[in-house]
Amino acid sequence: MPYSRRKFITNSAKASAAAYVAAMGFSAKSYANIIGANDRVRVGVVGFSDRFRQALLPSFMNHHKELNFDIVAVSDIWKKRREEGQAHLKEKMGHDIKACMNNEELYSTKDIDAVIIATADFQHARHAIEAVSAKCDAYVEKPFAETMEDNRAALKAVKASDRIIQVGSQRRSGSNYTAAAQFVKDGKFGDITMVELTWNVNQPGRWRRPDLVGQCFEKDTDWKRFLINRPFEAWDPRKYLEYRLFWPYSSGMPGQWMSHQIDTVHWFSGLGHPRSVVANGGIYQWKDGRRNWDTTTAVFEYGADKDNGFQVVFMSRMHNGDERPSEIYYSNGGELNLITNTVSPAGGLTERHASAMKMKANLLPEIKLSDLAEKVVASANTGADVLTSGHMRNYMECVRSRKQPNAPVEAGYNHSIATIMTNAAVRTGGKATFDAATQEVMVGGKVFKY
Repeated sequence: MPYSRRKFITNSAKASAAAYVAAMGFSAKSYANIIGANDRVRVGVVGFSDRFRQALLPSFMNHHKELNFDIVAVSDIWKKRREEGQAHLKEKMGHDIKACMNNEELYSTKDIDAVIIATADFQHARHAIEAVSAKCDAYVEKPFAETMEDNRAALKAVKASDRIIQVGSQRRSGSNYTAAAQFVKDGKFGDITMVELTWNVNQPGRWRRPDLVGQCFEKDTDWKRFLINRPFEAWDPRKYLEYRLFWPYSSGMPGQWMSHQIDTVHWFSGLGHPRSVVANGGIYQWKDGRRNWDTTTAVFEYGADKDNGFQVVFMSRMHNGDERPSEIYYSNGGELNLITNTVSPAGGLTERHASAMKMKANLLPEIKLSDLAEKVVASANTGADVLTSGHMRNYMECVRSRKQPNAPVEAGYNHSIATIMTNAAVRTGGKATFDAATQEVMVGGKVFKY
């Protein structure tokens, strides 16, 4: 039921229960049990995906009892995943779960208050629009959007609603990142002069699902509904299950990995999007029919103009690496290293070089981010479950408080601009820019279209 109606029933239940408690002398725990059913937030799952099952559901389970949330339904257009989701969630939640063939059926039940969206990359924005249109709050996985058309439409729909939207940029709920962001925003770091981002793996099977591909048949799913607004292509189970390897269903590295890291650049700097992006790379190693690159280098310019800004470099390869994502921010006084979670004077202006130009040395102090935060994960490369759990909790708390979450829709809109600009540079070989007036990504004076 709509939030306002649920709130009315909850408040009425509390008033009645309070009077009963006063008369009968029940404990606070007993009182909580009386109002619990009426105050429960009923959640629907949109997409019983690997991401949902392996990360989002465990995070939800960490907090659902304390915050009185319950999963009551699952929507998935593939029969196999829908049935697996229903059985798995029934076991986890301890009660029957409604299995829906699509989101239209899910929202028609009228008993969903919130949803968790973990579908294909290109579907997130459209599924967010469906959620707010059904008056549901939503946790929406990243990337938020893969085209500016979808990005603008989702932002408009969310801003026109009163719904809580948490974008799955879980770094925003990490104590180390929060401490780093505050350190920069307080002016203690100095001007950002450069950022280096890397994300490397050696995984030929990353984003591949060969066993599942052989089990997926068009008769058991809804290919047309899967495509949504993408150009029609004949049924292909690889594109359905391994979509991260195939544009226009995913941009691959930019949407999957870079969107996390570039979001911290926006957060720390207060800037909404790059001024320009160029990119180079290709499919150098894993020639398995994929469309998206296995090696990418993208260079961004941030700031109002070339005299007032900084450069960001994102590098990623899938054929050599141990998945230790790095994020290093540089200033004239040193570096902020989110591999080691430290601020240090490394590379800062020393007395030797400063005095030659009649300047003063500029060296940052040695600081551990853990000293600036109450709690901190060991590094940016570990504790992904901790970050996701904290991010899910923040979403659930904001559904109750109606406060804005750590990663509101604007964060998703902005990281999507950066990923779409990167994809535009990848697809065209040109320099991508952003037209703030039209909110369009441009290459060579023309609007980028997939």
